[in-house]
Amino acid sequence: MTTWPVPGSASFQVPVEGQPGSFWEDRGDRFHCGIDIYAPAMSEVLACETGEVFDVGIATSPEQTHYWNTTWYVLVKTRSNLYCRYAEFGDVLVRIGDRVLEGQAIGHIGTVIRPQLVDSCSPVYIQRLKLDGHVSMLHFEVYRLRPVYMRPYRGGNWFGNGRPEGLLDPGPYLRGAIHGIKKG
Repeated sequence: MTTWPVPGSASFQVPVEGQPGSFWEDRGDRFHCGIDIYAPAMSEVLACETGEVFDVGIATSPEQTHYWNTTWYVLVKTRSNLYCRYAEFGDVLVRIGDRVLEGQAIGHIGTVIRPQLVDSCSPVYIQRLKLDGHVSMLHFEVYRLRPVYMRPYRGGNWFGNGRPEGLLDPGPYLRGAIHGIKKG
């Protein structure tokens, strides 16, 4: 069993195929590499599983796309030998090489999208996020191999044919965490 990463999320459900924020969602010119969990900015993000922080870096920035804020990612190699990429943080509480425990706070969700800069020329899925008020979220990916972030990958999206090597659907992993949530 794993821990649900965002206890302050609006929903404890994994979006199914075709829903906004779902895994491998077809966004017209790109495919979504993870699952988005919507929550208010600065919501705490917990490690789903014990592991080691393998990498920390910039997830999104206005230098990449004008309507993005700068956010961060944390890549954790888990005890089950998966690589979990937690992205779109406003701040990060861990460093490369740190051991993290399941349920430990590793950062806080950031505001990814600058709504005032989203217009009719922006991708449709971005316009929809603005309309729905989903400008802050945890973007969560799972890999069976250490991921290499290069073109055609950008901001949690794949701009090429086929999937990145080792990329897994994080749905089953997160559903294991949902089953472990205690209902009040």
